[in-house]
Formats: sequence, structure tokens, C-alpha cells
Amino acid sequence: MPDPLSINLQHLKASETITISNETRRRKAAGEDVYDLSVGEPDFDTPPAVSQAGIQAIQKGMTRYPPNSGVPELRTAIARQLSILSGGRPVNADNIVISSGSKQSLFNTCFSLFGPHDRVLIPAPAWVSYPQIVHLCRAEPVLVPGDIEWGLKVSVKDLDRHHTKLTKGLILCSPCNPTGSVYTLAELRAIAEWARKHDVWIISDEIYRRIYYGSGPAPSLLDLPDELLERTVIIAGASKAYAMTGWRIGAALAPPHLARAMAALQSHTTTGANHPAQWAAATAFGDEKVEADVERMVAAFRRRRDVLVERFRASAPGIEFVEPHGAFYFFFRVDGIREGAPIGGARFCEQLMQEEGVALVPGAAFGDDRWVRLSYAVGDKVLETALERVLRFIDRLAAVPAEARS
Repeated sequence: MPDPLSINLQHLKASETITISNETRRRKAAGEDVYDLSVGEPDFDTPPAVSQAGIQAIQKGMTRYPPNSGVPELRTAIARQLSILSGGRPVNADNIVISSGSKQSLFNTCFSLFGPHDRVLIPAPAWVSYPQIVHLCRAEPVLVPGDIEWGLKVSVKDLDRHHTKLTKGLILCSPCNPTGSVYTLAELRAIAEWARKHDVWIISDEIYRRIYYGSGPAPSLLDLPDELLERTVIIAGASKAYAMTGWRIGAALAPPHLARAMAALQSHTTTGANHPAQWAAATAFGDEKVEADVERMVAAFRRRRDVLVERFRASAPGIEFVEPHGAFYFFFRVDGIREGAPIGGARFCEQLMQEEGVALVPGAAFGDDRWVRLSYAVGDKVLETALERVLRFIDRLAAVPAEARS
């Protein structure tokens, strides 16, 4: 018998999205006809100017240990962009910590803030890693179900129902993975005022902020007055807006004392993010020419979003879904497809893969197995073919006679 693992891992589960993506790759390598709509990764190449900056950094010898909190040029570029996105508000680059992806930024933040007996509220459905990260801090994640009439977002009343004297944090994601919902500025203000009243930290994951289908960037907590941000951490990164998932560059903007604590923690884990990748990311955040690449990518996502919404309304009118206003996910409900014989998201995805070769993510991964997540961060032709298969499967599932349903 192997020795038991640490109690630190007692709640740990592998990421369902990564597991599904790995299985899809295995099937493709085996020659199967498979379409992967499970992974949240832009299908676009990293902008050429950004890649060239990374190459030049290597050629110039930027391959030694980086500054623990990040190269000053990248921190300054991120601070400047956050300032521009929020109407010119001052953003201090000294309060930004660069990490190996926004996932590490989230972990550093939670590990520095939360511990045993602390409760952290997480609006659900929620990205798979939020509860796991909170568990790794030995704190308690508390899922707060969102309202379907409100795009599965939560209100202050929802937060109040789950708040106790042990509640220390709230992890908010807008634009949201997995639903694509976006909190309005008024909604963010109400939540920020609630958090201030109850001395609750807000960790605002804004990695999808640039991928927004309204005008300008998505609303941010940085659009609010300073007095509402005293216990707020903003999570940003290069992965989504700049198609840099593999470069692993994330950032956290935090109050000075917390930023120092996260930097100290990081000094004993990764000793800072990939050095050449930081120089590439500095170009991503700071070069105006890259903005055209971002705009083209967001326009493509918007077009694909429109296709999905129109097709589902026309071909699957009984299917409930959240209309995305940001990110690149389409979240739809499957438990009502077979009248009198509900099917869960896990079973739906399993049968869809077996019968049509399309990989989606069951809602159980995000806290509610009545739903399924589809990522449209794929090429137009791939999306068109995969969508035909998904709708065909839904039609076939709905048409199964009652006596044959399982």
C-alpha cells in the first residue's frame, strides 16, 4: 500500500476541463473523428509582434531569473492598460505581482488571505478551479447558486443568504466562465458595497474583460471609487485576450501589504514567471499595434456567438441557455430535453461523444449538472460542423419514445 497523501489534498480533484481535453486529444491521435468544444483556449495565434518580442528577449539573453514580482516594464504596461480601460484612474504598478498564469495569481491571493475556518463565497456555476484553490488553502468554498432569470448571476440578496460571521472572501468572475454573463457596473457597485459592509475580500477574476460584446471593455470593479476597493484584488493576464495561453503570464493588482505578501509567497514557489514570456507580454499589453489583433479576435468571437444563439433559437427552441455577453462560452440546459426522463450533463456529454464525436463539458464540473458548456473558441468551420452534430444529437434525444428512455 502506498503511503497516504497529505491532508492538504483531501478535497483535490483533477481539472475536469483538462481531463476532457486530454481525452479528446487521445481520441484524435487514435484517428477518431472528434471535435473539441471543451477547452477555453483561443484558436488564434499569438499576435506576431508579441511572439517576436519573446524571440528577441531570448536573443538578448533575457533568460536568467526574473525579478520575483515581474519585470518593471510588464508591470508598468499592465498598470497603464488597466488605467486606460477604467477611464484613466491611477493604477500603481508597484501593487502588481506577475505570476505563472492567472491561476497562480488566484492561488497566491487565496493562500495569502484565507485559511482554516474561513468561508469563501463563489457564485455558481463557477470555473472548476475556484473551489479547488480554496480547499488547498484549507478554507471552505461556498457555492452561491445564480438566478437563471438573471443570466445565472448572483445578487446581494443571494450573497446575504450564504453569509456568516466566518465569511472572509468572495470570488467573482465577469465576464463569466462558464456562462458568458457579464455583471453591469450597477451590479458590481452593489456587490462591492455589500462586501465593504461585511469586511469581505473580493477577488475579481477579470481575465475575460477584453472579450466583451458591448461597447468598450466589460465593466470592472476598477470603475468604482477607491473607498469600495480597499479589500479588492483584480486578477488579469495575457492568456485570453492575446491568445497567449501557453506563455503562462498572469497578474494580480492588490493593496500594497497583500501584494508584498503574495510576492514573498511566490519567492518560495516559482521565483517569478517565465522571463522571456514577460517581455512578450509587455508588448501585448503595451503595443498599440496589438490592439488590432485583439479587435479582430473579439469580432470573430462575437460572430460565432451570434451564430450559436441564432441556431439554438431556430433549431432547438425548447433549450434554455444563457445568452453570452462576454468570454467565449455557451451554457445551455439539457435536463429538459427528454420530457419525463431528465438527462444530466455528464450523461449528455458522454453520449454526445460516443454518438457524434463532439466534446463538451458537463455542468457538474461547474456545480450544476443540469447544464453543459460549449466553447466557441474554435475555427468557424469546426464550430459549424460540431454545432450540426450537437443539434442533431439533441433532436434525436428528444425524439426517443418514452418507453425506450433510460
